[in-house]
Amino acid sequence: MIIIKKWEDIASTVCSFWVSLTLTGKIGLAILVLTAVMALFAPHLAVHSPFTASDETLQPPGNGHLLGTDNMGVDIWAQICYGARISLYLGFATALLAGLGGSIIGIAAGYWGGTVERVILRFIDIMLVLPRLPMIIFTAAFFGSSLENIIIVLAAFNWPGPARLVRGQVISLREQGYIIVAKSYGASFWYMLRKHLIPELAPIMLVSMVRLASRGIVAEAGLAFLGLGDPTSKSWGMMIYYATNFKGIYFTPFWQWWLLYPWLAITILVVGFALLGRDLERSTDPRLRYMVSK
Repeated sequence: MIIIKKWEDIASTVCSFWVSLTLTGKIGLAILVLTAVMALFAPHLAVHSPFTASDETLQPPGNGHLLGTDNMGVDIWAQICYGARISLYLGFATALLAGLGGSIIGIAAGYWGGTVERVILRFIDIMLVLPRLPMIIFTAAFFGSSLENIIIVLAAFNWPGPARLVRGQVISLREQGYIIVAKSYGASFWYMLRKHLIPELAPIMLVSMVRLASRGIVAEAGLAFLGLGDPTSKSWGMMIYYATNFKGIYFTPFWQWWLLYPWLAITILVVGFALLGRDLERSTDPRLRYMVSK
């Protein structure tokens, strides 16, 4: 009975979340869910292997290959399906690492204030003035091109945004009456974090992580395009890299399936994150709710 009750609570929460979204938010969420389904069931959706040749090279869509083959005879549709796993893994891992890490730092700065806040703010300012793209490229090239290194590099340069956002919210929360009363009764930081801060900050943290996931996917594609991606992975970015480095790709019809489809996959997924993130931001910002209602 307890398990049934928990599943009922989860279903109720999911339904409430779905109802709270506008049409654009629902479209964005549907794109993410469909991409996740494609990634999860990739072995069943793709007939051919994404790693080995299954036919002649550069076959157009059709003849047993839904989206054609690349210059090695590898099925494009199989690479798209399995590439969804890598893009979602990299996006969500970057979002969790940078979003949660930045949020914890922001909470510490806003809650304790004083010297802790000044030191953290100075460090955030330094990170924000650094040229992000060149630093990401240099760091990725220095530490290597594995997916784990790319995730760490992207998280290292994307945590200041959530940190500043959460810190500002915590400053306003610590002046609330119930927070002051709880602290006067000797409530510890961890109690305040668990009972009051996290529930209040969760929507803002969620919006930040949705944005970070989208940035992570685009950044991986950019690094792969520059030749700094993981060559052993079948990510959408690496597909674009190999296609654009094929001699004469733009003077042949090969780009119509080899280059176009991974680009479309990245674009659609990023648009899905953007639509969902915008709708979640509307629900957490009263000014945006007013603009939508008008």
